[in-house]
Amino acid sequence: MNTKVDLHAHTTASDGLLTPSELVELALAYGLRLLAITDHDSTEGVAAALNHAAGTSLEVWPGVEISTDVPRAEVHMLGYFVDIEDSNFQEVLSRCRDSRIWRAQQMVLKLGELGMSLTFERVRQIAGTGSIGRPHVAQALVEKGYVSNLKEAFDLYLNRNGPAYVERFKLSPVEAVQLIKNAGGMPVLAHPTYINPGDGSGFDLSGFVHELTQTGLVGMECHYGDYSPETVRGLSKIAREFDLIPTGGSDFHGRGVHSADLGEPIIPDESIERMRAWRAAQ
Repeated sequence: MNTKVDLHAHTTASDGLLTPSELVELALAYGLRLLAITDHDSTEGVAAALNHAAGTSLEVWPGVEISTDVPRAEVHMLGYFVDIEDSNFQEVLSRCRDSRIWRAQQMVLKLGELGMSLTFERVRQIAGTGSIGRPHVAQALVEKGYVSNLKEAFDLYLNRNGPAYVERFKLSPVEAVQLIKNAGGMPVLAHPTYINPGDGSGFDLSGFVHELTQTGLVGMECHYGDYSPETVRGLSKIAREFDLIPTGGSDFHGRGVHSADLGEPIIPDESIERMRAWRAAQ
């Protein structure tokens, strides 16, 4: 029997819709036994989630999701068991968050040039205390009626090749692996099928994973969102080839934001036990 867990979930500390406490309550209501908090470039939601889950049946793991860059594509790196008190780690995350603010400001300007008038003040209000991200700009577009939903905002304007997209400061994948390792964490490659340079050349995932394993990659997300069984099998084969732990999660930002709900898909117990064993060995 597989334990119901989710190793990829976001809160209002980045671009999730639920506070850490609300996410913990939802996880308890869903019968989850384990939840990892993996906000974008932020660990600000971890302590609140740990405190709210104390004394309950829910185990919370500290985590983070770091955006990195390769030529013509973006790569996300997950870090589990990171020391959220590590000063160098937090300094780099802070720089990443500051660059998100600048990017949001530039996106608002670009959208204005395209005839869609938004204010950065409203985008900041939507983000609240969280790290500003593209979903907050997308929500502002929905509010003004320029698009009907968040997906349309990304598809038409905010995706990497969209007319309002703006680059920001990012680490390389190798730098992110090293940053996570230096903070005592486990580096895991997030949703690898999303790595798409978009130039028609294809992407050598096996070669890329091999490179990252040389610098300390420990796992890869094989059970993600609405991945098909065929995709899971293909990614799991690559994980076995490089002795990586096949992790997974819903990438939950709030109900209805993505196709997968909290606690989906099922992650094998063996993966969780391998992660626990790695942590114990550190």
